[in-house]
Amino acid sequence: MHITLRQLEIFVSVLKSGSTTQASSALSLSQSAVSAALADLEGQLNASLFDRVGKRLVVNENGRLLYPKALILLEQAQEVEQLFDKHSGALRIGASTTIGNYMLPEILAHYRQDFPHTPLELIVGNSRDVIQAATDFRVDLGLIEGPCHSPDLISRPWLSDELVVFAAAGHPLTKGPISIEDLANAPWILRETGSGTRDVLEHSLMSHLPKARPILELGNSEAIKHAVRHGIGISCLSRRVVEEQLASGSLVELTIPFAPLKRTLYLIYHRQKHISASLRRFLTYCDFSTEVLNEIQRPE
Repeated sequence: MHITLRQLEIFVSVLKSGSTTQASSALSLSQSAVSAALADLEGQLNASLFDRVGKRLVVNENGRLLYPKALILLEQAQEVEQLFDKHSGALRIGASTTIGNYMLPEILAHYRQDFPHTPLELIVGNSRDVIQAATDFRVDLGLIEGPCHSPDLISRPWLSDELVVFAAAGHPLTKGPISIEDLANAPWILRETGSGTRDVLEHSLMSHLPKARPILELGNSEAIKHAVRHGIGISCLSRRVVEEQLASGSLVELTIPFAPLKRTLYLIYHRQKHISASLRRFLTYCDFSTEVLNEIQRPE
């Protein structure tokens, strides 16, 4: 068997695009060359990697088994090529919105100061989006706002985060003690379903307020802050998200009759993901403990 890296690169490109035509364009090859390389790879493996559905190629179980192995080999080959270039090693990071918008910018700024030429892509979405991106190998690693239970992914604790309930300055709930009934009757503005913040609220806060109903769901923390500031309702977000507004007095933290709302932020990556040198280097900027870093570097 003489499988080549070029064949694996073509296989991965066809899988991502779904056709030899698009793969040939992406790789600057003729369509016949792509088809021949794919046929040769399948011949050497004695297994089909795609089901032919009309003009599209749909990856089958054999292709799904090969895909993560092919990615690892291609990434390792890239590492060999970049072995003596400390600035190389492209990164694809997925982050949930609170992390991506309010925490990672400072981390990325410090990283870019030391490695200004490293290609870096940041994909921001809610926690559910990031989990799916890591599952599909569209990101090298993800940072999310709650636990992940996917059997395909490894999850490691990262940082502790505190959630605060807040209202506009002058809101009636800012004027005195707050009861459970007050919170249950208040108009709530919440993040959308699939958000890590929403998941935490439903399990830790809203479980004590079964009568509470959101009057508005928004997929953006900035939009929530503006809606609360204009008196539409109250909300709950990470302290990191509202710390400037709390300091200025445009928003006011409410003292709730419950224990402080704490959560753990997590790192996730695919169980079959190769942790490259560039990824390990990036993680050192994220304040992970030595123990967690050692766990990440150990194969499962």
